[in-house]
Amino acid sequence: MSKMRIIIAGGGTGGHIFPAVAIGHALQRIAEGTQLLFVGAKGKMEMEKVPQEGFEIVGLDIAGFNRSNILKNLALPFKLIKSRSQARKILKEFKPNAVVGVGGYASFPVLSAAQGMNIPTLIQEQNSFAGKSNKILAKKAKAVCVAYEHMERFFPKDKLVMTGNPVRKKISDMRITRGEGQDWLGLDKGKTTLLVVGGSLGAKSINEAIDARMEEILADDVQVIWQTGKPYYEQAKNRAESFKGKVKVFEFIKEMDYAYAAADVVISRAGALAIAELCIAAKPVVFVPYPFAAEDHQTSNAMALVEHNAAMMVKDNDAKSELVKKLKTLLHDSAMQDVMSKSLHMLAIKDADERIARKVIEIATKT
Repeated sequence: MSKMRIIIAGGGTGGHIFPAVAIGHALQRIAEGTQLLFVGAKGKMEMEKVPQEGFEIVGLDIAGFNRSNILKNLALPFKLIKSRSQARKILKEFKPNAVVGVGGYASFPVLSAAQGMNIPTLIQEQNSFAGKSNKILAKKAKAVCVAYEHMERFFPKDKLVMTGNPVRKKISDMRITRGEGQDWLGLDKGKTTLLVVGGSLGAKSINEAIDARMEEILADDVQVIWQTGKPYYEQAKNRAESFKGKVKVFEFIKEMDYAYAAADVVISRAGALAIAELCIAAKPVVFVPYPFAAEDHQTSNAMALVEHNAAMMVKDNDAKSELVKKLKTLLHDSAMQDVMSKSLHMLAIKDADERIARKVIEIATKT
């Protein structure tokens, strides 16, 4: 089929947007001339990030359930009805051969409307614990692309395709050496390097735990790359001034390929995208899952790696007392580091974007 037309729906966070964009690029590489349309939620970051990648996007009037302010949910049923109507209009005008859902607010109304119009749909489930929306949509989906084992707990077994999670191309194709990463960040190649990253917005529990015992960490001949997120940045930057270059503080690290290359050990949240990248980087890691993620999926994600001897985990509410303790255990155990690196490497899938793209093409061209 020439000139396939594909809609990719979803977004809300980098964890949904980066895979969506990676799938889009892969589709255009494999099936030249493919016409793509992204559908996101108005006011969310995909409306800015997707056009930066050269793709067209339209926005729906949709929002998720607000757990902190229940009154804001009064308009939710009306927004759901409106977004479903908007989705049907987009589908009628664009006439896609298939629709891909990557999770996030816009994913459900678009895939639901597509299924109601008998348009083939594919779900890309990033986490090891499936969300309610995807479980509902899977009943009529043609395929569900997953990154973890045992997903038949949530989805029909005959629809499952093990693809892994797509990551940014510069991560999957990473060729940067440790020395190059260290030089880029202005670090001392002779010291063990710890990368601390809590997602794009940072992580309060991780930041506070590291801050409280920074002197103890540095005393182990360690230097730190610390991505704090915006709320903690100024405090961390002021704190780092007294450590004479041993602590490099960033609000956000765009060049994560250099940060991963420079690192010997990592502390991280356990989002699906972070895990996919860390498997490719194969750096020993201590996860501190975000406890308020839907269905506590970050804990499930982290445990899937812990069970393969590929990571350690500390609960968010134990971070202050346990995180540095567990970190020091890892820093002093080179055999454990080797086991983790090898296990992560075995779990890495570098061509997830193309595996998913080929499945999309298959369902779009099946008559």
